Amino acid sequence: MVILSSALGIFNAEAFKISSTWPSIVIWLGCWLFAHHACSTYEPLLFCHFLSHSFRGIPAVSEILAEVLRGAKVESIHRGSIVVVNSAQEIVYSLGNPHAEMCMRSCAKPLQAIPVITSGAAAAFKFTDRELALLCGSVSGQDFHVAAVRSILQKIGLSEASLLCGVHPPSHRATARELQQKGLKPGSVHNNCAGKHAAMLALCVYYGWPTENYLPLEHPVQQLILSCIAEMTSLPPERINAAIDGCGVPVFYVPMRNLAEAYARLAVPMRQGAAQRTITEHAIVQLMSAVCSYPEMIAGDERLCTDIMRTTGNRILAKTGAEGGYALALFEQGLGIAVKIEDGAMRALGPVIIELLRQLEALSPAECQILESYHHPLILNHRKDRVGEIRAVFNLRRV
Repeated sequence: MVILSSALGIFNAEAFKISSTWPSIVIWLGCWLFAHHACSTYEPLLFCHFLSHSFRGIPAVSEILAEVLRGAKVESIHRGSIVVVNSAQEIVYSLGNPHAEMCMRSCAKPLQAIPVITSGAAAAFKFTDRELALLCGSVSGQDFHVAAVRSILQKIGLSEASLLCGVHPPSHRATARELQQKGLKPGSVHNNCAGKHAAMLALCVYYGWPTENYLPLEHPVQQLILSCIAEMTSLPPERINAAIDGCGVPVFYVPMRNLAEAYARLAVPMRQGAAQRTITEHAIVQLMSAVCSYPEMIAGDERLCTDIMRTTGNRILAKTGAEGGYALALFEQGLGIAVKIEDGAMRALGPVIIELLRQLEALSPAECQILESYHHPLILNHRKDRVGEIRAVFNLRRV
C-alpha cells in the first residue's frame, strides 16, 4: 500500500485517466515493482517516463513552453501543448498532450467562413477579397475594419442593429482614443467578432433564414457551421461539445490534433492544381488567397497574426484564439498546427509561436529578426526600465 500510495502521489490520476478497477491496480503495481527493482535511485522519474511512453490511450501532461524571467531568475512558467499535423493527417511533431480537448474560440473563424463561399452567398453579394478576409479575423476595430463590416451589411440589406455580437471599445488604442476624443461611443461594428457575425447574417439572408436571433446552436446557420467544423476536423457533429463564445455564438471543443488537421486542410489546397480541388477546397483557396492579400484584416496593426502574415508573404495563415489558443496553416509545407497555453496567458503566445516557426524552418533568420519583439518580449517596469523577458524554452519532438 505504501508503494501504491507513492505511485499515486507521483501521477495525477485525473490527467492520466487511469481506471481504479482491480486489473488496472494490479498492472500498475506490477509496473511499479518492475521499475523499483530495475532502478534503485531514480525509479519515480523513470517510472513516470516509462508509463508516459508505454501505455497507449493515456494522454501525456502539458510541458513547459515559456518562462518569465525577472532579472536572471525564473519568476513564472507557462505550460502547454503543441501538435503539428501533415497533409496526410499524421502527427509529425508533438509536445504535451496532442489529444487534449481545446476550445477553438477564434481559431474557428477561418473554418466558420467557408460556408459563405461554398453556399454561393459570397458570389451573390459580390463580396470583395478584403471583405472575405475580414470574415476570418479577430479585428482591432480600426477604421478599415469598420468600413468593411458596414460594406457587408449594406450589401446584404441589413443595419448595424442586426449584429448581435455586443459592444466593446476597439482594441487598437489609437482608434479607441480617437473615438473618445470625438465624443463617439463604440458600436457593434467595432467588436473583434463583427466580421464573423456579418458572415452569419449573410448566410441567413442568402438562405432566407431568420436574422432576428441567429445565436442559438439550433438555428440553421449554426447547424451549417457545425457541419463544416465537423467535416474539417474529421469528427461527427455529435462528438463535438459546444459552449457560448464571448460574442454570443456557439463555440466548439475539439481535440488539439483535430484542430491541427483542420488547419492542414486549409494549407493543402494552396499547393494543388485547380482540377484536383473539391468544392470545399476551391472555397478554401479563395478564402486563404483573400487573407494573404489583406493580412491586416485577420487582426490589425501591431498584432501577432497580421505581422506574421505580412512578414512571410503568402506562406502562413496565423490565427489567434482567446485563452492562449493559436492555430497556423503552413502552405508551402502542408502543415497544420494547434497550440494551447494551459493557463490561458496570451503573453506566452508570441515567444512560443515565433520559436515554433523557427524550429520548423518556416521563418528565415531575417524574418525572425523582423519579429524579434514577439520572439523575445521585454518586461518593463513603470519607469520603463528593463526588468526581465519572456522566452520560449521547448524543443519540438518528431513523432
